Amino acid sequence: MNSISSAVRRLTPFSVTMAISFIGDLGGLRTSLPHFWEHTIGSGHATLGLRADWQRQLKRAHDELGMKHVRFHGILSDDMGTLIDQSGQLLYSFFNADQIFDYLLSIGMKPFVELSFMPTALSSGDQIVFHYRANVTPPRDPAEWSVLIRKLVQHWVDRYGIDEVRQWFFEVWNEPNLTAFGTGKQSDYFVLYRYTVDAIKSVDKSLQVGGPATADNAWISDFLDFCKKNELPADFISTHHYPTDSFGKPGDDTVTQLSESKRSALRGEAREVREQAGDLPVYYTEWCTSSNPRDPMHDDPYAAAFIVKTVLEANGLVQGYSYWTSSDIFEENYFPSVPFQGGFGLLNIHGIAKPSYRAYELLHGLGTELLTVEGHHETVDAWLIAGEKSATLMLTNLALPRHPIDTQQVSFNLKGAGNISSAAIRRIDLEHANAKRHWEQIGKPEYLNTEMVAQLDAASQLKSEAQPFARDGSVFRIDVTMPPQSVAAIEIVT
Repeated sequence: MNSISSAVRRLTPFSVTMAISFIGDLGGLRTSLPHFWEHTIGSGHATLGLRADWQRQLKRAHDELGMKHVRFHGILSDDMGTLIDQSGQLLYSFFNADQIFDYLLSIGMKPFVELSFMPTALSSGDQIVFHYRANVTPPRDPAEWSVLIRKLVQHWVDRYGIDEVRQWFFEVWNEPNLTAFGTGKQSDYFVLYRYTVDAIKSVDKSLQVGGPATADNAWISDFLDFCKKNELPADFISTHHYPTDSFGKPGDDTVTQLSESKRSALRGEAREVREQAGDLPVYYTEWCTSSNPRDPMHDDPYAAAFIVKTVLEANGLVQGYSYWTSSDIFEENYFPSVPFQGGFGLLNIHGIAKPSYRAYELLHGLGTELLTVEGHHETVDAWLIAGEKSATLMLTNLALPRHPIDTQQVSFNLKGAGNISSAAIRRIDLEHANAKRHWEQIGKPEYLNTEMVAQLDAASQLKSEAQPFARDGSVFRIDVTMPPQSVAAIEIVT
């Protein structure tokens, strides 16, 4: 430890002239880092899966980011034609759903099936949500709902085979604790869950069914108590959270009011859900940098830094962490034509990667072993991840909006490296991997021609540059300048 101390300067936080010190050891204790963030990615609405541009973008999320499942709303909604009432006769049609699932399987992905929303033919009322008029009322007769679910799941088993469908996940409804998606009453949801899980398990007991699919980490203990009391299976826990939910009401954009000490609030929430879930897997089937569907920060480097920090802090707490969403091809309220509209997506409507997409690209390239890092700073965080032939130092400099943040000089001191043969850095910040910045510089055109798309795509790319390093005794030192709201990934080859 004395040799390390001699190589490390003790420095003042927030100083731009003195470096913040972190220490890592490639020979130190390693913990597992499964790529749980690649389990599932979100997409807004089922019928989008019939669009060629949506399909192209989803394939990129699979091929370039490693995403394995996709979840979306409305597989049962009227615009999918799954069930309609024609002159008093119930007509079932699973053709459109099959077209989507056929495509998913063809590119190596699988569905995380959100069973929503209510076909008008089965609905108990006329409450709707979103521009595509999704009915969110309970079924007028739960037995009729049960018949629909059983027929649909049996059809998929017949079409794709039981071994395939056993790898899927069936999630009952979406955010039932919010009146926007129903009555908001637990009792209504519990009835729906009972009939749904019974219908699915009647097809095959090994099919994976779970819930409560709530906003803001709600109802977990109550849901498990209900299942236990009524001897109902629950194969996994699913819920949602957003930083804008953490200290306000779900859907309120209150992130700018949060204290800087709450930067890791989502980690605290995930830990509480992990404890409540016991031995069951936990899948966050929605999360994002904010719940505002038109938030400029979604398109900015801030989102990249928030994603990297939040994902790596969730290690060991969840089995799946599904970002909302893969693409701005998204239509809950309307479908705007502005290239950078503050939408949830990792890709914009033209397929241009946002900084958030590049953050997931960096995460995808990480190894699967996390090493201990010593050091602390108010806005800068550091992680050291080992791969098969190299290690990656991940750095973020992040503050919540309207909180102090400055450019920081970071000194990372690495033990156990033997010798470093090379090091290369890739950055996401105001000047790097930031297509929106270039779009602003060319005048914010609403409609892009082919040349503009190519320019913006080039501006979005991650670029690798040689990273200088120095040796001080047995310690290698890497010095990095971290601008506000930035990410840096330094690959170290020994």
